[in-house]
Amino acid sequence: MTAAEATPELEMPAHDRAFLGHPKGLGYLAVVEGCERFSYYSMQTLLVLYMVKYLLLPENIGQVAGLEWLQAHYYGGLAGQPLASKIFGDYTALVYLTPIAGGLIADRWLGRRATLILGGLVMALGHFLMAFEGAFLFALLALVVGVGLFKGNIASQVGELYSDSDIRRAMAFQIFYIAINVSVIIAPPITGTLGEKWGWHWGFGTAGVVMVAGLLLYLAARPWLPSDDRADRSGGNVPHERLHGNDWLRLLAVVLLVPILAIALLTNQEIFNAYLIWADEHFQLTFFGFTAPTSWMIMVDAAFSFSMLVVVALFWKWWGGSGRKEPDELSKMIIGSVFTIGGGLCLVMAAATQGGGKIGLFWPVMFHLLNSIGFAHILPVSLALFTRLAPKAITATVLGIYYLAFFGANKIVGEVGGWYSSMPTTSFWLLHTASATVGLIAFVAFKLLLAPRLLREER
Repeated sequence: MTAAEATPELEMPAHDRAFLGHPKGLGYLAVVEGCERFSYYSMQTLLVLYMVKYLLLPENIGQVAGLEWLQAHYYGGLAGQPLASKIFGDYTALVYLTPIAGGLIADRWLGRRATLILGGLVMALGHFLMAFEGAFLFALLALVVGVGLFKGNIASQVGELYSDSDIRRAMAFQIFYIAINVSVIIAPPITGTLGEKWGWHWGFGTAGVVMVAGLLLYLAARPWLPSDDRADRSGGNVPHERLHGNDWLRLLAVVLLVPILAIALLTNQEIFNAYLIWADEHFQLTFFGFTAPTSWMIMVDAAFSFSMLVVVALFWKWWGGSGRKEPDELSKMIIGSVFTIGGGLCLVMAAATQGGGKIGLFWPVMFHLLNSIGFAHILPVSLALFTRLAPKAITATVLGIYYLAFFGANKIVGEVGGWYSSMPTTSFWLLHTASATVGLIAFVAFKLLLAPRLLREER
């Protein structure tokens, strides 16, 4: 019996509402993704601080196999914070490039389930390798490969829990993102505190343990997940679907949206890079004799992101239930861009009003609030839009293409974040605000010029 035969094809009927009015499989996938994101964001929260405050110090950098060679031949002799920013940018960019390969592997060879399991195992290995300073680059490589195998394949399974006409799909991805943000709220006070207060390796090791727990839960959830349809690699009779005229138009829309999203995401992605260094150096984080770990600013951001995802979802549910028409995906993304611009201006105000002392938390907190409202209107909505546009023959691959936007954003962040040490801080954050403005203009242009054609073809 082949692997495809061993997994019965499951029907996901509209009456399956065991989890908050959604299929039970959504609950499992949300928790599994929460575990994976806990481990990933633990790494992302600690990485720049770990490099700047420990690993890249002159007395420690020589312990890392291959890093001095990269510093000299690839990073142009950069050191300190600019080097940390570059490494962070390359790592996080590659994390979002490899899901394309992961999608292709799942669509053509291994199937989603086997690819995802392999990705989880490789990710866990990467987290545990972070306990060894000499293996730092190998750990980053394992995490890049693991996320690539894991990321797009779990998101595509969320979409496949619903039929094309099921209106619960967009809300499902909001629930999915809520689970992600719960994990990001929990990660900084646990792994951030362990890393900054107890030892960096404690934080990284905890991330690996949580990743293993998520993988075990995914294995237990098999009966409630979509079937793993793919061609039989041993010569079975399941043919690949082909792309048709309308599918090519959908694919074109996906490709055009990727660079727009990359530009719109720049400010949000900078939170884990230069923003943390800025906070560590200049924010007032001491209260009643206790100095909070800088990584707790990520907890603040995640708490706002989670809250605003819930508030925005409830708001639009109320809006639609009151007899008014709910905005479409692109309209919500335009609204989100306006809030992102407002958040960027808060950072400009914080830098402009600092004076000679520490920066109070009013403007940073306002930034996280406004940016999180923008996040709630852009990230889950854009993911739902991509799953709707994705041709059925290459669903997982298109979800991999979606993460190219994060590849582009993080690659830019790695470059721009390195300017923090040499650029006036006010100008640094004005640059990020300008990128959100470019995203706003591009979303408006897409809605006016291409959306009518896409909607007409879709009908």
